[in-house]
Amino acid sequence: MPKSIDKAFLALPLEQLAEVALSEIREAGASYGDFRLERLKGQDINVRDLNIERVSNSDAVGYAVRVVHGGSWGFAASYDLAPAAVRATVRQAVAVAKTLSALNIEPVEMAAEPVHTGTYVSSYEKNPFEVADKDKTGFMLEVNRVVLDGGADHVEFGVQQALENKFFASTEGTKTTQQRVRVQGNFEAVKIDSATGAFETMRSLGAPVGRGWEYMESGYDYMKAAHELPGLLAGKMKSESVKPGRYDVVLDPTNMFLTIHESIGHATEFDRVLGYEANYAGTSFATLDKLNKLQYGSKIMHVTADRTAEHGLATIGWDDEGVESQRWDLINGGILRGYQLNRQMALKLGLKRSNGCAFADSPGHVPIQRMANVSLQPARENVSTEDLISRVERGIYIVGDKSWSIDMQRYNFQFTGQQLYEIKNGRVVGQLKDVAYQGVTTEFWNSMEAVGGSSTYRLGGAFNCGKGQPGQVAPVSHGCPSALFRNINILNTVQEGAK
Repeated sequence: MPKSIDKAFLALPLEQLAEVALSEIREAGASYGDFRLERLKGQDINVRDLNIERVSNSDAVGYAVRVVHGGSWGFAASYDLAPAAVRATVRQAVAVAKTLSALNIEPVEMAAEPVHTGTYVSSYEKNPFEVADKDKTGFMLEVNRVVLDGGADHVEFGVQQALENKFFASTEGTKTTQQRVRVQGNFEAVKIDSATGAFETMRSLGAPVGRGWEYMESGYDYMKAAHELPGLLAGKMKSESVKPGRYDVVLDPTNMFLTIHESIGHATEFDRVLGYEANYAGTSFATLDKLNKLQYGSKIMHVTADRTAEHGLATIGWDDEGVESQRWDLINGGILRGYQLNRQMALKLGLKRSNGCAFADSPGHVPIQRMANVSLQPARENVSTEDLISRVERGIYIVGDKSWSIDMQRYNFQFTGQQLYEIKNGRVVGQLKDVAYQGVTTEFWNSMEAVGGSSTYRLGGAFNCGKGQPGQVAPVSHGCPSALFRNINILNTVQEGAK
């Protein structure tokens, strides 16, 4: 596993520009300041059928300055690496703080954090930007060929890759350098009934991960999926449309990660709880008066937030306020136990320290509170997915994520899946289609009767969780085992759509 920071990033005048910025911040009389220089490198590849549609590359370098002056935040950013430009950017940030101080009724206070120095490199084996484009597209075209040969009418394969470098220095003395690599890729096949024009789609189940190109080669078996998916898709075309009603439901980790993200991850972000984040996707029902009281789910429910999980998309060494990565409980024994915080919010909650959830998606954006890797923990016993299915007389097994909907307080929701299987008398008997499960967050999680063991645990996630104004995106992972839920309301998406 590579342990060194990208040489092109280290060649930038990181230390020199930080010293220029921090000296200017101190001279301006700011009580706090930090300098964050980033390089963001990305590549997106899209292959449709047997044609390469797009290979898009990006590479950007810039820096941001934050200050606290007169009890108010000031922020400014630039892509000009000249020392004079850095000084001007600091002066601009200070001017913003002075302007805001006249309007500010709540002086900025931050929880203390020890001074940190060091280097962090995420866990990966093969830097995707060191793999030739022809090898990547050749692999993707071969997968597509297998899918088409298997009977699909069309297939589209998309891959995203990112290399993120961050250098952070603050007036408190913290100085860190970080590198994260991540990839995601999936193909989606289409089958069309030429007689009626009806069609169905199905997507592979590769997860976005904090890994390198080795994940595309051996972390998820795309070639196996390419051989299997056309037959599954043909079976879906012939399957029965679900009859609405109450069913027991077994959720596969490839589906449940998104339910965790929306109904737990966002609901426990403390800025939503405080009402700071209201315009973009709403606030939260999990308000402060419910901490250590709310029965969020059944007693077997243990959900952690984790900035240290190997291959997690939100895994870091330090956040964008210089806070060291940590792991903590959000829900334990089914009871709401914690939130996700930055340094200001930690003080509001009466804590001495932040749990390290400040993140900005680019040097042009101010750090805001963003999600850690939020995960449901597996059972200690060796419980398989088949064991869970065997406990169901009438139910549905849902694999993969598709569409979703949730209200502005993260309370009422419905989700669908990629592969939908009918369960009768403890066995999967065939596929279904048009299935959506509906619930109220606390009722749904309290209906969870059993979770699978560690052998069923899998890390899912998203590259592009949206939040903030101006909008930002953040990568985040969610681990979970398979799980059994009782008496869940199932909708028929076609019938609901017709209404």
